Amino acid sequence: MDRTTGHFDEMFDDDGRPRLPYGDYCDWFETEDLARLAGKSREAETFFRRTGITFNVYGKEEAAERLIPFDVVPRIISGREWARLSRGIEQRVRAINAFLHDIYHRQEILRAGRIPVELIANNDAFLPQMIGLAPPGNVYTHIVGTDIVRTGQDQFYVLEDNARTPSGVSYMLENRETMLQMFPELFAKVRVRPVSDYPKNLRRSLGACAPRACDGRPVVVVLTPGIHNSAYFEHAFLADQMGAELVEGHDLRVVDGRIAMRTTRGYTPIDVIYRRVDDDYLDPLNFNPQSTLGVPGIMDVYRAGGITIANAPGTGIADDKAIYSYMPDIVEFYTGETAILQNVPTWRCSEPDSLAYVLEHLDELVVKEVHGSGGYGMLVGPAASKREIARFRAKLKSRPANYIAQPTLSLSTVPILTKKGLAPRHVDLRPFVLVSPNGIDITPGGLTRVALKQGSLVVNSSQGGGTKDTWVLEE
Repeated sequence: MDRTTGHFDEMFDDDGRPRLPYGDYCDWFETEDLARLAGKSREAETFFRRTGITFNVYGKEEAAERLIPFDVVPRIISGREWARLSRGIEQRVRAINAFLHDIYHRQEILRAGRIPVELIANNDAFLPQMIGLAPPGNVYTHIVGTDIVRTGQDQFYVLEDNARTPSGVSYMLENRETMLQMFPELFAKVRVRPVSDYPKNLRRSLGACAPRACDGRPVVVVLTPGIHNSAYFEHAFLADQMGAELVEGHDLRVVDGRIAMRTTRGYTPIDVIYRRVDDDYLDPLNFNPQSTLGVPGIMDVYRAGGITIANAPGTGIADDKAIYSYMPDIVEFYTGETAILQNVPTWRCSEPDSLAYVLEHLDELVVKEVHGSGGYGMLVGPAASKREIARFRAKLKSRPANYIAQPTLSLSTVPILTKKGLAPRHVDLRPFVLVSPNGIDITPGGLTRVALKQGSLVVNSSQGGGTKDTWVLEE
């Protein structure tokens, strides 16, 4: 184990001793044969390939469909650490829902001058069609994925909020199932909180958000753009696990003021749509008229209270990276409390002084597109060439409001299994949150993404990252 990197190692302390959450695991690991563990890694790959756990890579002609590499060394979080994270995540999610309701109704936060009006008015993610519309149960973000990074023993930061259509929960579930199959003796030794009830909780949470038009047990469907979408496996997986139908736009239509699903017995009314289709493609009559992925007229039914759409249209304004920089103010404004989980310090390039600083320090910073995701369209200054920095400088000057910048954090590491043994790699964490009128449920774990290249800070699967099982210990 290389402990000379200067980053916080979650498994070992500075003297090479296992940290408390990893004590039982390390005792087990010491008795294991590396060749056997390497064999288990190959076994996991075979399992994922046979199950069809893949994702698509856009813009790549070769090998467009790939497996996400899986590392068999778990990431372990103590019960105490998780309790603090959970409090911070719940506080943040409550504030985001309150913010969305306010932005589409009285806009008190704008009147108070806590957020610039132009940040909302000029934002592509803001949907005027949602003004004055309250979703069933006043829930806007039914499913949230909050990306968290760690820099020290008790230092956790929110990297971004995924409030539109967060993905990755299927990998969290399959990672755990794989580990349970391969290392049952470990779970007898280490008391790990389960994650397998997520699909049941998702179904229950979505059902609790059914519209007033619902009569009886809510009918829930998963709306997918189709097999060519990068997360199609997850759409099909979650539909199957929930016992819900997987549908595409052409399977749905407006019938008697309801959204109805085509079946062998004709069209059946549905109540809740867990949509994995972006806002712009949701309704060609209200948004992009060229869209063939959505349902013509669905927004009219939504406005009339005939359907629940999860997540609600227009939630993208809450995970916009420029809005992100105001999240501490948003949390305080709506909860009256200081944010438990802090933001990463952020420069808004739309502001002249910030832009000047960012242009001068491009080689030190991480610069991201305001609407970007998946690691695309960003610059990691310390790892970029002079030519890449020069190209990005030109883009930044031409559209400064399209970018924010952050310092290059000293992300924590968790070991991965290599041919030579354990080696530290940087990680982040995406816990998954379910919101309904009945409360907020945070699954004890989440998706740990790991940068497999030595020294790399980019953990996204589309950029070569892998995943780990995330263990939250019982108290």
